[in-house]
Amino acid sequence: MLRRGDSNNSGTLVISLDFELHWGIRDQVSIARYRDNLLGVRQAIPALLDLFTRYDIHATWATVGLLFFESREELLRGLPSRIPRYADANLSPYPIVSSIGESEADDPFHFAPSLLRLIADTPGQEIGTHTFCHYYCEEDGQTADDFRADLDAACRVATRYGVQLRSIVFPRNQVNGEYLAVCREFGLAAYRGNASCEFWKGSTVREESGWKRMLRLADSYLPIAPTLSYQLSPDEACKPVNVRASRFLRPYSPRLRRFEPLRLRRIKNELSYAAERGEIYHLWWHPHNFGANLEENVTFLELVLQHFNSLRDKFEMTSRSMGEVAETRAPNIAETVAIGAAR
Repeated sequence: MLRRGDSNNSGTLVISLDFELHWGIRDQVSIARYRDNLLGVRQAIPALLDLFTRYDIHATWATVGLLFFESREELLRGLPSRIPRYADANLSPYPIVSSIGESEADDPFHFAPSLLRLIADTPGQEIGTHTFCHYYCEEDGQTADDFRADLDAACRVATRYGVQLRSIVFPRNQVNGEYLAVCREFGLAAYRGNASCEFWKGSTVREESGWKRMLRLADSYLPIAPTLSYQLSPDEACKPVNVRASRFLRPYSPRLRRFEPLRLRRIKNELSYAAERGEIYHLWWHPHNFGANLEENVTFLELVLQHFNSLRDKFEMTSRSMGEVAETRAPNIAETVAIGAAR
């Protein structure tokens, strides 16, 4: 086991993964089109957990609540008391719920209890929420009461499986500031906000644009955005802590393989900057991003973790989940968690 520093003043690597399977992309990509990536999650998650164990990496797995269920029958019984009525009806997953498979055995695209048990059994791994239904907090038609019902359903199914949710990642990074009070009601101590750069901010379907996607792609290889590591400000300690994102770990692309050294250097330089200044560096991606080209993606990530390990030795940089950041970097959050746990 590799040594992990304990200083609250040292730099911190945070890793979060948006675990959603087809629920997270069903309004954009069909199963047929993305089948290999979705099925590849079954190999990607064990590979990631092995890597995290070897490098003593703590991570948050923000999971769509619909993935917890063992069967369709159980899922139907666990639906929230009210559902969002998006202006764009295609955004809602509920019309397809009755047509999914019976269980994980015959529908690996919509169920994942075996993978969640594997994550829960691995030391240092936090299971957070990606909402119950991959809920879009900034789209027209939904309300705070709809969101409250969604979080209630997410917490209920997680609790049945022995998981107390402490962290939330908003789907499509649509952070609705008015909904943070609802998160506090349920004892959620941390959320992943957006990087402090305009083209990395979450967008509604209507607002998303080609130029944003182009800039995000370029920024993965070249220093376009400013340095995205940070320190928590004092006023973030009394509310769900904004453990905001630093960088999306873009997956390996055969078409862009000649630029892989640039992508690696970009992340290593940002990690070094955070370690030297005692800042937080938050890396995130989806397990399905590793579902294809698994070997190349794991090899790349291991190079990143090897660099992190050298920074751990030199600067006592730490690895923490989102929930652990809320506990160690913002201890006043304990009061918030206690209020939520009393619900």
